[in-house]
Parts: sequence; C-alpha cells; structure tokens
Amino acid sequence: MGSTFSSIDDLGEGYGFRKIRKALGIEAFGANALVFPPGHEGFLHYHDLQDELYFVHSGTARFKVEGAERLLGPGGLCHVTATTPRKISNAGKDDLVLLVVGGSGGYVERDEHLVDPDDAERRSSFGR
Repeated sequence: MGSTFSSIDDLGEGYGFRKIRKALGIEAFGANALVFPPGHEGFLHYHDLQDELYFVHSGTARFKVEGAERLLGPGGLCHVTATTPRKISNAGKDDLVLLVVGGSGGYVERDEHLVDPDDAERRSSFGR
C-alpha cells in the first residue's frame, strides 16, 4: 500500500503515546504523538541512535535540554540529537499534543520526481 491516513484521535484516547508508525505502516523512521495533561512533568531521557524532532501541535511545551529551558507553543519545533538528554513537560493549562519523529542514518538528499512534467515551472517557483 502506497499511502495510509489517520488522525491523532483515531489512534487512541487519554494521555500518553499514540503509536503513529505502527498504525500507518511506517518503516523508514519513528513517529509518535504524545498527549500530556496540564502540568505533566516529563522524564529526562536520551537515545542510543535516534535523533528526535518535536513539533508542538497544540498547548505549551517546556523543553529542558543541555541546561537550558525553552517554552514552545503551537507550531514550535525542537530537534535533539540522540545522546543529548532532554525533558519535555506541559507548561500550560491545556493538554499538550506533540508529534515526535525520530530517525538515524542521515538525510537521503532530495529525491523528488514530478509525475507531470507540466508542473516543473510552478514547482520551481513555489517557496522562493
């Protein structure tokens, strides 16, 4: 199957992990959603191999990394290398919803191919 669709709500209820990778059949990288209740204190942790990218979907996240603390709201991004300890907590009065993408092995370079050659000009001007 070339594509799968879901939503965070479809992947579970309550607080904690929502396993995106398994539910959608992703094999190239890790992906989870995390839902924290207001005031939830996270756990200081690190990984052996997997870098992580955190995206704040909703709420306010407190990131503690390398002795620094940073608050991020919706749309906020944080990348942490594998072996760097990090702690993520809910600093807000509402639920915190995070998308976490993890991987190891490096960037595969840009390998996009347009199906319709007529889209080439429009694609090249997008985002300039």
